Amino acid sequence: MRAINRGKQPSLAQLRAFAAVAEHLHFRDAAAAIGMSQPALSGAVSALEEALGVQLLERTTRKVLLSPAGERLAVRAKAVLGEVEALLEEADAVKAPFTGALRLGVIPTVAPYLLPTVLALVHEKYPDLDLQVHEEQTSSLLEGLAAGRLDLLLLAVPLGVPGVTELPLFDEDFVLVTPLDHWLGGREGIPREALRELNLLLLDEGHCLRDQALDICREVGRGDLPVTTTAAGLSTLVQLVAGGLGVTLLPRTAVRVETSRSSQLLTGYFADPAPTRRVALAMRTGAARAAEYEELAGALREALRPLPVRVL
Repeated sequence: MRAINRGKQPSLAQLRAFAAVAEHLHFRDAAAAIGMSQPALSGAVSALEEALGVQLLERTTRKVLLSPAGERLAVRAKAVLGEVEALLEEADAVKAPFTGALRLGVIPTVAPYLLPTVLALVHEKYPDLDLQVHEEQTSSLLEGLAAGRLDLLLLAVPLGVPGVTELPLFDEDFVLVTPLDHWLGGREGIPREALRELNLLLLDEGHCLRDQALDICREVGRGDLPVTTTAAGLSTLVQLVAGGLGVTLLPRTAVRVETSRSSQLLTGYFADPAPTRRVALAMRTGAARAAEYEELAGALREALRPLPVRVL
């Protein structure tokens, strides 16, 4: 097989001209099929033969035939043109909003309670969006966002991370979850200062909800919080409360799901202003799809209104 002259790469126009001739075996018909003049078509095929270093056609006064090399390379030419067409279609899809993959990172203390709303919204409003969900702790999510492994995050803010833009969604109160026999169980108007004396159970280190609970305790003057029991998730934490090991703080969006697992729990509500957390979407500052993410945030705010939150 003769080597291709790398100094003269075939052009797409040459490949299209040759593929048309290979299909029609007639220069005039081939030229009409691709909207090209017959002399230009003939010149393009000749230039392709020169670039490849092989004769593709056998020309006679009466008809056009493919040479043995032309028969083999016609298959390749059509495959290349097909791939180019697929590339162009993919580029159009990328340019279209809410298509292709969206890699969403979510923290564990948000995922079980908000994902049903997020998934329903995407299914109904953005059916061509390929949503891929990754549940991880905040530090891992931020690393994934910076590295390009993730596109968008759903988590508690503020983050205070350079290069990350937050799109606030809502604020939600924390509530106090206690065993049935606890003196604060089921009460309303609980002063924050009550947290100074409570045996507060926390999540493991690395969870932002643990840090938020510690911040709330510091705000009411509780500097030391001895930690003897922790849990990897809210479900375990609530079961520890039901077993009488202490009390805990839950965000309002988690209350219905988590407290329904046991009949040995009561929920208490703080006096205004209650301790709160803010949940937001977060993206890389200057992200190419920033307009899409902002639109998604707006749609998500509306979808979240039925939940016990204050939409921003």
